[in-house]
Amino acid sequence: MTYKTWLGIDPGLAILGWAILQDQGSLTPCLVDYGTIETSKTLSTPQRLVEIEKDLIWLVRNFQPDGIAIEMPFFNRQIKAAGGVIQALGIVSLVSYREGNIEPIFLHQSSWKCHLGNGRASKQEVGEMVQRLFDLKKLPINDSVDAIAIAYAGLSGVRNEIQ
Repeated sequence: MTYKTWLGIDPGLAILGWAILQDQGSLTPCLVDYGTIETSKTLSTPQRLVEIEKDLIWLVRNFQPDGIAIEMPFFNRQIKAAGGVIQALGIVSLVSYREGNIEPIFLHQSSWKCHLGNGRASKQEVGEMVQRLFDLKKLPINDSVDAIAIAYAGLSGVRNEIQ
């Protein structure tokens, strides 16, 4: 029996959250693994992007996802990190297609959060919902938690028309 495996990505240049979920035919998918890719601010942006690329290549080759869901970040005019995040999104798209022949889906934050029950949930609330959903004893409240929820939304069929 073939199961669908999804990689969820919460993009960032300093910290990129990732999670692997597998649909095993039950009501709740299996949380296979999750974590973060962290890059040092002492490195140049191109060096940080190469680090993200290497780690993503390993994830795609190791877990061979059938689908990849990425949060499409929302930027206001005051955010300074937008350029780095946009470049990291490009690396994620590149690796997704080159290594897995997958065109990733992009989800608005409110879409994947609504899938958990609250489109305006805080990071703490998302963590609590993910912890209950996957019956986890302990879960770090970091970017990997959002990635779990993003993978869950992608695996469950949540879509936005973002090209």
